Amino acid sequence: MHSLTMDFWISNGQAGVMSLLRPLLLDVVPTIQQTAALALGRLANYNEDLAEAVVKGDILPQLVYSLAEQNRFYKKAAAFVLRAVGKHSPQLAQAIVDCGALDTLVICLEDFDPGVKEAAAWALGYIARHNAELSQAVVDAGAVPLLVLCIQEPEIALKRIAASALSDISKHSPELAQTVVDAGAIAHLAQMILNPDAKLKCQVLLALSQVAKHSVDLAEMVVEAEIFPVVLTCLKDKDEYVKKNASTLIREIAKHTPELSQLIVNAGGVAAVIDCIGSCKGNIRLPGIMMLGYVAAHSENLAMAVIISKGVPQLSVCLSEEPEDHIKAAAAWALGQLGRHTPEHARAVAVANTLPVLLSLYMSPESSEDLQVKSKKAIKSILQKCTYLPALEPFLYDAPPNILKHVVGQFSKVLPHDSKARRLFVTSGGLKKVQEIKAEPGSLLQEYINSINNCYPEEVVRYCSPGYSDTLLQRVDNYQPLTN
Repeated sequence: MHSLTMDFWISNGQAGVMSLLRPLLLDVVPTIQQTAALALGRLANYNEDLAEAVVKGDILPQLVYSLAEQNRFYKKAAAFVLRAVGKHSPQLAQAIVDCGALDTLVICLEDFDPGVKEAAAWALGYIARHNAELSQAVVDAGAVPLLVLCIQEPEIALKRIAASALSDISKHSPELAQTVVDAGAIAHLAQMILNPDAKLKCQVLLALSQVAKHSVDLAEMVVEAEIFPVVLTCLKDKDEYVKKNASTLIREIAKHTPELSQLIVNAGGVAAVIDCIGSCKGNIRLPGIMMLGYVAAHSENLAMAVIISKGVPQLSVCLSEEPEDHIKAAAAWALGQLGRHTPEHARAVAVANTLPVLLSLYMSPESSEDLQVKSKKAIKSILQKCTYLPALEPFLYDAPPNILKHVVGQFSKVLPHDSKARRLFVTSGGLKKVQEIKAEPGSLLQEYINSINNCYPEEVVRYCSPGYSDTLLQRVDNYQPLTN
C-alpha cells in the first residue's frame, strides 16, 4: 500500500478504519474476507501505532478463529496480520500469544499448502525473536519439530523462513538452543550450507551461529555435523552476507576453547578468514576480525598460526583503512591479542608498522572512547613483550607519559644485554632523548632511566644530557690556550 494512501488512512482515524474492516473479516464472500485481512496486515506492518489499533480493535481473536477454519488464501493473509502486529514490540507479540494464536499457527505448520506453512513460520519467528519468554512460548506450543520438518521441504522460500525462525528461537539462551538441537535441526541445517540459494545459506549459517555461540557443548555439536571444511567455501561466496554469516559462525565456534580454534586452524579456517577479510569491506569484515582475535587469545601457538597465515598485515589494513571506529577497535583488539604472547609475537606485529597507527588512534580526540581504550590496551600488551628496538624508538618522541613508561621499560630490559643496540641507541639520538624525559624521583620511570644510564660510561651519559653542549662551549670560552 502506497505511503500516501496509508497516511490518509491514519489521518482519518485508526479506530474508524478498524471498525470498517472488522465486519469485512466476517463477510460471506471469501475474497472480501481475504482483502480485509490483507489490508489489516498492511496497516499493522506500517507502524506500531496501527498495529496497536489492530489489537485494541479486538480483531485478533476473530483472525485466530478464522485461521483454523478458512481456506489457504485467508490463512496466509491472517498469518501475515499476526506477523505484522508481532514484529513491532514484545508487548504486541505478547498480545498475539494471549489471544491463543500460537496453537493455531503451529497447526498451520502442518498445512498441505507450503505458502500457509511459510506464513505461519514467519509469524512464529517474529514472535520468538523479541525475548526468551516469547521464544519459550513458541517452543511450548510445539513449533520446533514442525519447523525442522519445514526446512526439509522442497520449497526454498519455506526453507528460508523456517531456518530464520529456528535462528530466532535459538538466539536467546542455551536452553532454547538445546531444544532446537534436540529436534534434530543441526544435521539438516548443515546439509544446506552449500545450497546455491544465497538467502537460504545466510539463514542456515545464522541459525548454526545462534546455536554455537552459547556453550562449548553446543559449538561441538555444530562441529560434529561436519561443517568443516565445507563452510569455508562460503567465505568465497559472491554474496557479502553469506561471507559475513560464515565468518560469524566460525567466530562463534573459535571463541570457546583452544581445541575448537585448533580444529579451525587445521581445516584451513584461519587462512580462509584472512582472505575473506581482504576481499570485503566494512561490517562484513567485523566477525572475521574478531575471530582472528579469539583464536590468537587462546595460546602462543594459535596466535603464531594467525601470524604465519599473514593475519597481521590484513588487520593493519583494517586498522588504517576502515572509516568506522568500531571496526578499527576490533582490529586494535585483535592485534593486541596477537602481540601479547612473546617477543617474537610482538615483533611480528611491530614490524607491520601498527604501533604508530595504534598510538595516533589512542591520542586522536576524534576516536570513540572504545577505540581509544582498545588501542591503549593493545599498545601496552605489545610493548610489554616487544624487544625490537627500532619499532620502539619513535615512541620516545611521540608517546604520552602513561605509554612512555612502558617504552622506556623495554629499553631498560634489552640494552644491558645487547652491545650493538647500545651503540645504535646513542647514534640514533635515543639516549639523548631519554635524558630529556622529566621523571618523578623514585618513580618506576626514573628507575628505568637509571637502568639505561647504567649501561653507558658516565661521560657518554653526560655528553647526551641537555645543556652539555652549552657546558662545553662555556669551557671553550673560559679556556686559556698556552702561549709560548
